[in-house]
Amino acid sequence: MYKVAFDKEAEKEFLKLDNQVQKLIASKIIDLKNGNFSNDKYLQGKHKGKFRKRAGNYRIIYLKEDGFLVITVIRIAHRKEAY
Repeated sequence: MYKVAFDKEAEKEFLKLDNQVQKLIASKIIDLKNGNFSNDKYLQGKHKGKFRKRAGNYRIIYLKEDGFLVITVIRIAHRKEAY
């Protein structure tokens, strides 16, 4: 099991979303906490070393630190604005 931490900006982005989208994203974050990384994509370029998890039309950009079992949510944004 992983510990999930939010970047301050990611937390603000999450809280601005409507309740239905928040519930969807929260369920995906629980998947991350439980170690379910299926269908997650490794990012390249300026985001090298980060991953993204799809949540409907939104993307959760995160950094996985295996040594500490910590997942830091860096960004939550609509897929048009995520990168």
